[in-house]
Formats: sequence, structure tokens, C-alpha cells
Amino acid sequence: MKRIFLVILDGLGVGAMPDAAAFGDVGANTLRSVTSHPNAHISNLLRMGLGNIDGVDFLPREAAPTAAVGRLAELSPGKDTTVGHWEIAGVVSKYPLPTYQNGFPSQVIAQFSAVTGRKMLCNRPYSGTAVIADYGEEHMRTGDLIVYTSADSVFQIAAHEEVVPLEQLYEYCRIAREILVDEHGVGRVIARPFVGEPGAFTRTENRRDFSLLPPEKTILDILSAAGLDVITIGKVDDIFAGQGITKRVKSKSNREAMDKLNEQLQQDFGGLCFCNLVDFDMLYGHRRDVGGFARALSEFDAWIPTFIKNMRAQDILILTSDHGCDPAFPGNDHTREYAPLVVVGQSESPQNLGTRSTFADVAATIAEYFDLDFDTPGSSFLNSGL
Repeated sequence: MKRIFLVILDGLGVGAMPDAAAFGDVGANTLRSVTSHPNAHISNLLRMGLGNIDGVDFLPREAAPTAAVGRLAELSPGKDTTVGHWEIAGVVSKYPLPTYQNGFPSQVIAQFSAVTGRKMLCNRPYSGTAVIADYGEEHMRTGDLIVYTSADSVFQIAAHEEVVPLEQLYEYCRIAREILVDEHGVGRVIARPFVGEPGAFTRTENRRDFSLLPPEKTILDILSAAGLDVITIGKVDDIFAGQGITKRVKSKSNREAMDKLNEQLQQDFGGLCFCNLVDFDMLYGHRRDVGGFARALSEFDAWIPTFIKNMRAQDILILTSDHGCDPAFPGNDHTREYAPLVVVGQSESPQNLGTRSTFADVAATIAEYFDLDFDTPGSSFLNSGL
């Protein structure tokens, strides 16, 4: 029974793309920043051939790699989670999703306030941890919602769990999602609950994303329509607004997601298991924690050999990313970078797959492996010997 495990190392870019200047990201390189830290121990990924990827001249090359490796360019005009995942799933966005570097228009805020019955605080780009430190006490005193954004196409609502219960916060996000359409159709509305007291607020693991529906059918739709399984782990379900997904497995951390991957590896299914490892981006990239990112990558490196050892004869493992999030680069947002591509399977020929023209090559490969027709700009790399 054929199975593909697609794992997104969220935010692990492997170097600035040629158009990085248009995004203010010249010189960004997440992998270089992370692997230069003493917390980085990635002997298994190096053995697989991570240092053989085009442009990765800061890591040792492997003479006899155990995986096929390459890098993926992003065709979509953006560097955010939504368009990155959509393109991995075969849909290249024609236009960038709207961003709000001066905050959301007054008419959007007024409409949201009128429907929710609450006033808004902040309404400008802000760090997620800093915004609760700066506005959390006022929020607790007034009940006003903290609304903020970033360089990405997001409308984020932060609220203390004792002031706004989780289900109520999620309902506010659904309301915002209905308002934010057409010209204001941001990629994601994100619930950002927190707890604690003034001076000691912390975000909880009860984040939830409310995404736009993909504008076209993705490989997830094609697989599920063909009667194959599409199992998601982590925030993938939210990113695709549940579309094309047959089974949703929740996880709130890299560790939990890796445990869930091990569980799915032991299950009998035919199709795709699509997992996002969110900690790289959420806990370390955005917070500019190079050491934490390096430690998390080392934990993944230590985990992966056993997973590969337990793969079945017709299993394929694809590792990639949805954008960069260089923790050593100025600012605290995503970076316009190539995504790594690492492919493992018992019948896979270890080789350099080069620089691919679009993230959608992943979807094209999945379609070919399951012998499905799918109209996508991507090109399959199955001719590598699978």
C-alpha cells in the first residue's frame, strides 16, 4: 500500500531567493544561522545529504548521501504560511495576500467591533509576545480585544483566557473571518489566547487558525476524491480550512507531532500523511531564538533515523518547508528563502535533485506516485528512481 509522509519543517529556509530584495530579505539564511549555533547537532540530516543541497556551502558535503536532496523556489508572491502550504499542495497564488503595515482600516475595525460588542486595542504590526506584555493589563481591565498583525497576511486576536473564554475567542475569529473577504481577505485569522498576570503573561497552546479556502483544488482534494486517505497532523487542517482532509490529528508542539507521526506510521492507510512542525517557526524563528531553533532541529535530527527505519517498502518521506524564518535576521517575520527538499524511500536513488522551480513539485510528485491526474505548475521528481 503506497503512503507518503510529507513533513513541513516550518520556517526552515535554506537561503535567500533571487528576489529577496523585494521582500527586504537579502542575506537571510535560516539553516546557516541555526546550524552555526553550538546547540546544533544534525549528523543524521548531514548523512542524508543536507549539506549537498545547492547553495548550502556552509555545511559539510556527504560523499554517499542516503536521501535525494534539492531545494524548492517559491513562485507565489509571498513568504507566508498560507501561500507556502497552498503551493506545496499544487496551487500557485497569482497575487499576494493583503498585508497591513499601518494596521487594519477603520471600517474593518468598526464592523468587527459592532458585531462583537467589544472595542479594540493596538491594531498595528506587533510581536506576539510583546503585544500581550504591552496591552495585556489594559485588556484585562477593559475587556477590549487585542488586535494586531505582522508582515504576513494575518488578523490576530489576543485575549486572556479568564477574560474571554476560548470558545468565545474562537467565535470572534469566525466573525472576523466572515468580515475579512475580497480586498481584505487575509490569509489567516488567528486566535492567540494567553494566561498569567501583568508582567508575567504567557501564550497558551490553544492557538487556532481560521484560513481562507484555497482558490483552486489542491492535491488534498484530488487524493480524497480518489478515495485515498489524507491525514493531517498539527496546523495543516487549519491552513486548508479542512478542505480535502479525511482525518485530522491534533498536536500542539513538535514533540507531540513527531509522536503522532510515529503512531500513523504504524497504522494501515493508503495516501498522504501531511504534518507541520510548528515550533521551529512559532517558538524560535519569530522570537529570534537561534539557540532554541538549533536545539529543536537537533531533536528532530535525533528522532528521524528510527522513523526511517520503520518505514515500509512503499513509503516515501518528503521533508521541506513553507518559507524561511531566520532567527538571526533583523525583524521578527518570515524571510523569502528557498525551501529544502529531502526525499527518502527504499526505492529512492540518493542524488541531487537540484533547484526546483516551484514548491508545487511536491504536489506533482504525490500525484504521479498515486497515478492521479492533477493540473499543477509543478513537475514531478519521481524520475529520480522511485
